Amino acid sequence: MSTTGQAPARVAVIGCGYWGRNLVRNFSDLGALAVVCDSDPELARQFSGQYRVGTPAFEEVLRDPGIDAVAIATPAVTHSAFARQALAAGKHVFVEKPVALDVDAAEALNTMAQQQGKVLMVGHLLQYHPAFIRLKELVVQGELGRLRHIYSHRLNLGKVRREENILWSFAPHDVSMILSLVGDEPDSVSAVGSFFLHSQVADVTTTHMAFPGGENAHVFVSWLHPYKEQKLVVVGDDGMAVFDDTLQWEQKLLMYKHRIVWKNSLPTPDKAEGEAIAVTPAEPLRQELAHFLDCIAGKASCRTDGSEGIRVLKVLQASEQDILKQNTRQDADEENPGEQKMADSFIHETAVVDGHCRIGKGTRIWHFSHVLANSSIGENCILGQNVMVGPDVSIGNHCKIQNNVSIYKGITLEDGVFCGPSCVFTNVNNPRAELEKKDQFADTRVRRGVTIGANATILCGIELGQYSFIAAGAVVTADVKPFALMAGTPAQQVGWVGHYGEKLGDDLVCPKTGKQYRLNSDGMLEAED
Repeated sequence: MSTTGQAPARVAVIGCGYWGRNLVRNFSDLGALAVVCDSDPELARQFSGQYRVGTPAFEEVLRDPGIDAVAIATPAVTHSAFARQALAAGKHVFVEKPVALDVDAAEALNTMAQQQGKVLMVGHLLQYHPAFIRLKELVVQGELGRLRHIYSHRLNLGKVRREENILWSFAPHDVSMILSLVGDEPDSVSAVGSFFLHSQVADVTTTHMAFPGGENAHVFVSWLHPYKEQKLVVVGDDGMAVFDDTLQWEQKLLMYKHRIVWKNSLPTPDKAEGEAIAVTPAEPLRQELAHFLDCIAGKASCRTDGSEGIRVLKVLQASEQDILKQNTRQDADEENPGEQKMADSFIHETAVVDGHCRIGKGTRIWHFSHVLANSSIGENCILGQNVMVGPDVSIGNHCKIQNNVSIYKGITLEDGVFCGPSCVFTNVNNPRAELEKKDQFADTRVRRGVTIGANATILCGIELGQYSFIAAGAVVTADVKPFALMAGTPAQQVGWVGHYGEKLGDDLVCPKTGKQYRLNSDGMLEAED
C-alpha cells in the first residue's frame, strides 16, 4: 500500500500484454487498480474477470473524474500520444520507457505535465531496485571515491523485436542508472551497432558516454547472446562495485576495495576480496508503483520524472543517430543516388526512403513513414509517424508534418509549413475506386508559414496564402488569402492571424508581438513596415 496513510489514487492500466499485466497485478495489490484497457477485447475481459474491474474504452477513462491516473504499457510508438491525451484530460501519468520516441515530443509532454500540475513518471524500473538504491548510497557517501568508469551489460537470447531495436528495448534502464550515478548529462555520446537478423533493426549495440567531470561509461546490449547477463560495474578511485541482477539477493551487490598503487613507478593492482552488501529484498516494480502513488499524494518527489526521461532520451537519440549513420550505405549507385544525401539527416529504422530522393540536413523522419521516389524534403524538417510523401513532391525547409498525413503528387509545401495530425490533402476532386484518374490530378500549393490544424481537409487545385491558419477540422474548398483564419465546413474566413500565429483584433495588431498589420486596396492583409 501507499505509505501516505491515505487511500491511494485510482489508476487505469492501459495495455495488459507482456509487461502491462505486471502493472495490473501490482496496482491491484496496492489497492489502486480502477480499470484495465486493451486493444484486445478478450485479453481485457480476462483481466476484468481476474481482478474484478471494468474494461472501458480509453476515451471513457479520460472522461471519468473518478480515475486519477493512467499507467501506459502499450507499444513504445504509442506512448507519447496516450500520455498527451491523459495529461490533457487532467490525469497523472505513469508511462513505461521510453516516454516518447523523440526529444521534442518528450519535452512537450513534460511542459504539459508541469502546466497541469500533474505527475509524469517514466518507468525506469531499475532506479527502484533495492540493490541499485543501495549502490547509489555508496557512491553518494564516497565509498568508491571519485567515479572513473561505469559499464553495463544487458544481454540475452531473445526476445527479438521488430517494432524497436535492441537499443530502445534494453538500454533505457542502464542509461537511466548511469546518469543517476554520475549526476550529470554526457557531453558526448557515440555508438556502434550490428545488424544480423534485419538490415534496419540493430541486434547488438554499444553506446559510449563521456561526462564533463571526466567520468566515462558504456552500455552493451544484445538479444543474440548465449546466456542472460544483467550486470552494472562501477569503478572509482577507492573501490569498485558490481550490481548483478541475475544472482541471489545476498550476492546481487558486491563491493571490491581494489585499488591501483604505484610501485617502482609502475601501476600495480592491490586486490581485495569481494564484500557482499546487505540489501533488503523487494520487487522493484512494486516499489516503483508505490512511489508513483506517493508522488500523486504529494508525499514524494518523482525520482524518474519527465525531465529524467528527457535526459535518457537524449542519449538514446544521439546513439541511434550514430548507429544509423554507420548503417547508411556508402556505395549508393546511380539507381539510388539519394542515399548519398542522407548522412546528415535522421531516418528511423522503420521508415522507407525510395530512390532519387533528396533529404535535407537536419531533417528527421520517424516511424513507419515513407518517402516515395523523386521527392525532395528541405532542411530541418520533421516527419512524424506514418507520414507518406510523394512521389515527385517538393517540401521546403523547417516544415513539420505530424502523424498520419499523406502529401500526394501535385502538392507543394513551401518553407515553414505546419501540417497537424491526420490532416488530409486530396488530389482528385471526384475520385472513384474503379476508375483511374491520375490524369486529373490537380496541383495544390501551400505557401510559406501556413498552419493546417488536425483533421482539416484541403481540396486539391487550390492555394493556401502565406501564413494563413486553417482551424482543426475545417474543410477548405477554395483559395485562401494570406494571413486568413479559416474555420468550419466548408471553411469560411473568421478573422486574421499574424506571423506569430495569434488572432488579430479589430486594430490588426498582434497581441503577442505588437506588430501592426493593415488591409491594402485589394482587401489583402499585409504587415506595416
